Parts: sequence; structure tokens; C-alpha cells
Amino acid sequence: MKRNYSFTSESVTEGHPDKLCDQISDAILDAILEKDPMGRVACETLVTRGLVFVAGEITTECYIDIPAIVRTVVKETGYTNPVYGFDDESVAVVTSIQEQSPDIAIGVDVGGAGDQGIMVGYATNETPEMMPMPIVMAHRLTRRLAEVRKNRQLSYLRPDGKAQVTVKYENGRPVKITAIVLAAQHDPNINLDRIREDLKEYVINHSIPEGLIDKYTRIIINGTGKFVIGGPQADTGVTGRKIMVDTYGGYVRHGGGCFSGKDPTKVDRSAAYFARYVAKNIVASGLADKAELQLAYVIGQKDPVSLSLDTYGTAKVPEEKILSAIKKIFDFSPAGMIDKLSLRRPIYRRTAVYGHFGRNEEGFTWELTDMVKTLKEEVGA
Repeated sequence: MKRNYSFTSESVTEGHPDKLCDQISDAILDAILEKDPMGRVACETLVTRGLVFVAGEITTECYIDIPAIVRTVVKETGYTNPVYGFDDESVAVVTSIQEQSPDIAIGVDVGGAGDQGIMVGYATNETPEMMPMPIVMAHRLTRRLAEVRKNRQLSYLRPDGKAQVTVKYENGRPVKITAIVLAAQHDPNINLDRIREDLKEYVINHSIPEGLIDKYTRIIINGTGKFVIGGPQADTGVTGRKIMVDTYGGYVRHGGGCFSGKDPTKVDRSAAYFARYVAKNIVASGLADKAELQLAYVIGQKDPVSLSLDTYGTAKVPEEKILSAIKKIFDFSPAGMIDKLSLRRPIYRRTAVYGHFGRNEEGFTWELTDMVKTLKEEVGA
């Protein structure tokens, strides 16, 4: 049923403590896949003031310098000044790595899923990205916040930051933005009024299309009035704590598993990517305005134990017909998904910030709509 409502999603910058952890975990994964595409990686990172702790299970025939990778990510993220309470030169790096459990490897070695779990993919035609508008706009703001910091346009900004966008829907379609919240870490000697003026001009006005904001849109910038202490100095970060930021902004269901630090034999990652790929092809084909696909796997088994589709009543042909078609033309086995999307490549660090979906960029193969023709022919549309 179409209805009127408001919905809010958030995004965070690459300097956010949790996002810093996601990037470190995925940079380690990339370094291994570059040398050993068959490497098994389940890597978790924790950051706090002056410390990075990396732990997990890694099985590989190559060697990588984890402390060097950590320091590179910290530096490239912008933590280069000891004043920030966390910087690439002085931070301590502690590692605790072991091999993948042989009990898990038994199932993976034969091409089965590396664990049980539930994965969800979604697509909608409400934006060109085929993503919900709130998360699209939130990501635009945080990417722009990082951009004006890095190009020194707003040189007083520091790496940490957040955005939150509320979108009003009428008859189920987005019509306007009713609220924008920005939190931007900054140097201590900058006047709050200047920060608010600059972020409105250089971030909000640059990122949000005309017509979505009006005089009634509520804009809140640095709500407490001060955001000097941030990043790992202020908050402990952990890999996988921003799963709504990574996916659909909370707009649809989530299976619960995070992505970063996991090689593609982990269906938490590969099946979530594949579910997005299938859902996007369904919407791109015009068979439905919205599509949410749920997959469920059991450890050691190749095929999902369940596969369900919800088009929220927007399907142009019987939903059962679409479901039958995707079961026929898509290979949902771990090996099939990995092969179709070319997932054994070092492509993952870029996914760790600003969302895993809705990005038509090199390496984001799950965003392709190359199965539209095949899907329409199978359905008979």
C-alpha cells in the first residue's frame, strides 16, 4: 500500500572510528587477495586512543605486513597529527592472527557456505542509483565532507564526521528532504558560525539537488556546538558496527552479518552482494518497482536453504513467476556467486566507506544490470 511517511538514514565519513576499522580490515583482505586470490580471511579490527588491535583467522600462502598496512590506512584517512590523539606514526599496532578452523574449512573446501546466515538484497526505482533516497543523500554529504577536507577547501576540518537525512514520502515516493544533520570534526580555533555557514555552502548546497530542500528544511550542524575531539581519541571503533550505513540505511530488512574483513567464501559478503545484483536486475528490467531478496545458507552446503522475494506489491507480472525465473538463471552457490561477480580480487577497501551499494564504479560488479534481457526473456515480458 502506498502511504505518506518520513524516513531517516545516516552515513559516516572515513575518519569515523568504526569506518576506520572497516577500512583496515578490508585493506588487509585486499593485500592478501592481491598475492593469493584463494586466501581465506576473517579479519576484525578495534581502534582506540593510540592503539589498533587486529585479530582474526587468516589462511594464506603469502606474507603481508599488517602493521604497515594499518599505518598506511590511518595516514590516508587523515590521522597524521599527534594532536588528534591518534596518528599513523605513533599508534601502536597489536595483532593476534590464527588459521581458519579446520571444522569450518571442511565445508568451504568443497564449495559450501562458510557459515549459516541470512542475507538481504534490495533495489528500488526511486533514485538513479536504485537505492532508497535517504541513504543516497546521506552518503553524498559525507563524501563531500571528506572531499572539502582533503582538498583543503575547508582546511580546518578533521577526519571524523557524520550525516543524517530525513526524507518525506508521499504515496510511497520521495518528495523532499525535511531534515539534515551534519557533525564535522574541526580544529578548536574555528568559530561555530563559520563552520555552519561553510558546511551549508560547500557541503549541503553542493551535494543535494535543487528542489529537495526548501525554507522549511531543518538543518542542524554540530548540534552540541563543538566537535574537536573525535575519531579513536573519542570513541572506540570496531569492524562491522555500521551495517545499516553499509547497506540500505535501515530502509529494508538486514540479515545481521557485516561485510568488511571477510573474503568472498563468506556468504555474509558474497551472498549479500549477489542478492543486491539480482534485485537490481529485477527492478532494472521493469518487472517491479521494488525488489527485496532474502537468501539463507547453512554451513558446508552449496545451495541456499531458502530464497524469497518481496516486491511490496509493485510486481508487473506474478511474483512467483519472477522468483521461478531467478532460480533458473542465477547460480546462488558460493562458487557461482564468486565467479559471476569476480569477487576474488583486491577490490574491497573502497567498499568499506560510503556504502557497498548504489555505486557504479570499477570493481562494483554487483551493480551491473547485465541480466535484464535474460530475465525478461525468461519471464516472457
